[in-house]
Amino acid sequence: MSNGTKVAVGGVAVAIVLLILGVPLWGVLLVLIGVPAVGYLLLDPSQRRRLRRVSRKELRR
Repeated sequence: MSNGTKVAVGGVAVAIVLLILGVPLWGVLLVLIGVPAVGYLLLDPSQRRRLRRVSRKELRR
């Protein structure tokens, strides 16, 4: 399984758990979109550049 697939499966699992715990759908979406966005914003500019460079290399395959 690729890393992207693992992340997607993990996201679906987290969403299901949050829905079972009674979190409203908008809250689940906020967590699923907000956590990666905040993580990206916490990176240094050099780390962001490296992440973009690696992502582009993987897209060329």
